[in-house]
Amino acid sequence: MRATADLQTQAPAQFQSFLDGLPRGKATRAHILCDSDCDGLPAGALLLQALRLAGYTELSIEAKRKGESAWNPEVLERLAAMGPEALFVLDLGSRPDAMLPGVPTLLIDHHLPGGIPDGAKLITGYGSEAHGLATPTTGLLVYWCVRGLLSPEQHRELLWLAALSILSDVGDKAPFAELAEARALWPAGPMRDAVALLNAPRRTAAADATPALAALLSAQTPKQIVSGELPETAALRAAKEEVATALALAKKAAPKFSRKYRDTLGADLVALRMDSPAQVHPLVAQTWRGRFRDSIVMGVNFGFRPGYVHFSARGPKGVNVIQFLREHAPAGADQGYGNGHDQASGGAVPVASWDAFAADLGFGPELALAPPPPSIPAPYGETSKPKQARPKAKAREHSPEAGPAGR
Repeated sequence: MRATADLQTQAPAQFQSFLDGLPRGKATRAHILCDSDCDGLPAGALLLQALRLAGYTELSIEAKRKGESAWNPEVLERLAAMGPEALFVLDLGSRPDAMLPGVPTLLIDHHLPGGIPDGAKLITGYGSEAHGLATPTTGLLVYWCVRGLLSPEQHRELLWLAALSILSDVGDKAPFAELAEARALWPAGPMRDAVALLNAPRRTAAADATPALAALLSAQTPKQIVSGELPETAALRAAKEEVATALALAKKAAPKFSRKYRDTLGADLVALRMDSPAQVHPLVAQTWRGRFRDSIVMGVNFGFRPGYVHFSARGPKGVNVIQFLREHAPAGADQGYGNGHDQASGGAVPVASWDAFAADLGFGPELALAPPPPSIPAPYGETSKPKQARPKAKAREHSPEAGPAGR
């Protein structure tokens, strides 16, 4: 399976067309807003460095913050205050709502498109799988886009950034020639380790990806990120430890089951409940997918962001998770609800709507906002004598390793 050659040709042409329309050419004040994961961050770093090498001088960049989307009012206010003359939005989806009216805007993304803002342009890799082709990551799309701006040597020096995005989103079996080429230039071990470190900050309670972005902008090889020679590496390691601790606790959640939509959906629903300020719910969902291969597995986090219940859903091939979630959209769902990939989606539901949403999915009070307390025996009367309790068997810990097997 190979990525479409047409897209590799069309993406650079669309990108150059956007650059040709910038109001002050290479002196245009351009801002990059990217996702905070190890696809969006390498994509942003790659774009910034390529534009600098091509002679663009007025550039700035930031990663999204906790609970944000590119269309949140506070995000748009922050962007407007910066006064950019051009805006690049990377790996953050697409939707028709306005962003910065009058400011040339280019969205580069590989998720299901939800529309395009008026006056903006979209370069998307979504839809390739429908033609039997691999869907490129946002980082790889950017790598293709900037090819025409750079010499072959300059372009090759940025290849490791695209490779990190491929490893993060698709894995080490991704069918892209660029990944094989990168492995011939840089050791595979440091690239995998760099992905783990760079993904960690956005999953912490603070969700501050600044150290990860700074490391990508400073490093010239993946090994520099993991070796400790960069000052940001210490922060990345601390973030990874924080996430590992939170994940170990969250993985103890016992699965809850719903068979309500088995006949119409072709899959059961499995939910894992947690209460963590860290973004571990996607990791829990992905981990338990190995046990429940024929089900939609949801990591449900009641503690990630005040006022919302966040969840991530992972489904088997042939089951469109996005479509299912959109058919059951609750009142007040956030802008990220029901977006992403066909088998990997999620969202945030206001606490006022959560119980009705969970009930609609077929879950009982065990997944309600305030679950019922465990039953407590009535106290003995004054003349009653308690029966001698039998020793209780040690409870078996629920985890992907020790939990129940999937269907």
